[in-house]
Amino acid sequence: MRKMLTIISNVLRGSASRNGARVVVSARTYADFTPQATFDIKKCDLHKLEEGPPLQAVLTREEGLQYYRTMQTIRRMELKADQLYKQKIIRGFCHLYDGQEACAMGIEGGINLTDHLITAYRAHGYTLTRGGTVREIMAELTGRRGGIAKGKGGSMHMYTKHFYGGNGIVGAQVPLGAGVALACKYQGKNELCVCLYGDGAANQGQIFETYNMASLWKLPCIFICENNKYGMGTSVERAAASTDYYKRGDFIPGLRVDGMDVLCVREATKFAADHCRSGKGPILMELQTYRYHGHSMSDPGVSYRTREEIQEVRSKSDPISMLKDRMLSNNMASVEELKEIDVEVRKEIEDAAQFATTDPEPPLDDLCNHIFYNDPPLEVRGTNPWTKLKSVS
Repeated sequence: MRKMLTIISNVLRGSASRNGARVVVSARTYADFTPQATFDIKKCDLHKLEEGPPLQAVLTREEGLQYYRTMQTIRRMELKADQLYKQKIIRGFCHLYDGQEACAMGIEGGINLTDHLITAYRAHGYTLTRGGTVREIMAELTGRRGGIAKGKGGSMHMYTKHFYGGNGIVGAQVPLGAGVALACKYQGKNELCVCLYGDGAANQGQIFETYNMASLWKLPCIFICENNKYGMGTSVERAAASTDYYKRGDFIPGLRVDGMDVLCVREATKFAADHCRSGKGPILMELQTYRYHGHSMSDPGVSYRTREEIQEVRSKSDPISMLKDRMLSNNMASVEELKEIDVEVRKEIEDAAQFATTDPEPPLDDLCNHIFYNDPPLEVRGTNPWTKLKSVS
């Protein structure tokens, strides 16, 4: 073993004399990198709070690499979904999440996997951060048997443990999330529920009813409005008399957060989680973010905003670029290392797309399965009284 190390050392020494500085880069070890760094983050706007999240965030190298890989995976997965949709391999509704990756990653970084999360129909990113795989998500998008909902849910209805979808009715997930938070309080496990909705859903009456109940019962619920500036094709200024969504809870404390900065979102989520776990009841967060695609794949996304606006956000506020620049400028990673992650992510996406286009569709016999949990098999009426289908839990 010692002889082998000597040989390797001599080879590197010889290469160094021939290739100069290039070997220094290729021979870098983990010890050469900064293990952690502290970054200044944007101050949150506060409502009914005396103090807010810290103005600095500590990031370890391991966390940074994990965040980078996850956000890059969401970005590439959504771009592949766009491609498959245009090829008519993915059909129906499809709402993409690229541009908003810092929200999903930052929230997950601020809570525990045992906590609960429910969102609207722009759900692919959260399905991944909550424990789903790219392969399962892509197969669900193409309606295949290996999909995360066995090919029966599609883009808007994906689920994992402690993740309740993916909900297609605008705003309807908010009262459901409060119900999950009620269960958390009832069971006394010190868990909480993150309940997400968009700026387009923020004027729904059922949301205000939920605020009221959650406040009365002091439910451990973090209400999060992902404000991506447009509800379908309508800007927030044209849709809402007040665009201060973090104040909409009135009697519920609120935070307005830079939703393009993963560290800002993470620290705000930790602050909100501590608020809930300490028994103070619900809290509201508004994440100011931006989607690069249109509302859904049927929306080109440039009839109500300019291409220049989208490009400006990409160039100045892209969440992945922001994290990448922080890590590189603080010697927490090398350009080559991040490029290697990019290559691995692209391969994972391509392999998942291959699976999603070759895996068989679920058979008709599976149509009515899983209606109930842990029940004996039952008959389900088909489209007429004479057609009988079978449901197995």
